[in-house]
Amino acid sequence: MSEQKTSPLRIAVKEDCPRLLELVHELALFERAPEEVTITLQEFEEAGFGSKPVWKAFVVEVDGIIVGFAMYYIRFSTWKGQRLYLEDLIITEAYRSKGFGKLLFDRLIQETRELGFNGMVWQVLDWNEPAINFYRKYEASIEAGWLNASLSKEQVLNLM
Repeated sequence: MSEQKTSPLRIAVKEDCPRLLELVHELALFERAPEEVTITLQEFEEAGFGSKPVWKAFVVEVDGIIVGFAMYYIRFSTWKGQRLYLEDLIITEAYRSKGFGKLLFDRLIQETRELGFNGMVWQVLDWNEPAINFYRKYEASIEAGWLNASLSKEQVLNLM
């Protein structure tokens, strides 16, 4: 009798949020901006599992530990329509290059198809060569010329 292997991939649940936030902090450290993570666990949970959830995530779990996740939300473009926006794809360092990133990215592509979206978009830092090379394997278009702009909560409160 052969043993059936279960997939390490599943949809995130509220109880995953503390670990997901740990991985967000790990990513911020990697991206040289650890001080930029200002969201609280309560805000994180509310945004994903409160009365008006705005994100969904898939997680990869190995031996009961979440080793990576991909979080997305719906983006609307007046030029392109609804698109899946990949906010973060994170695999903890010890589990990189084991196929988990591909597992998550392939699931996002499937989700984009299932939801009938007009594509998928994300950002990648121009110095993150491993990530750029990963996305190039999918023949992703990597654009130049756009600059990110933002206002913080404090800035919004202090304006007008």
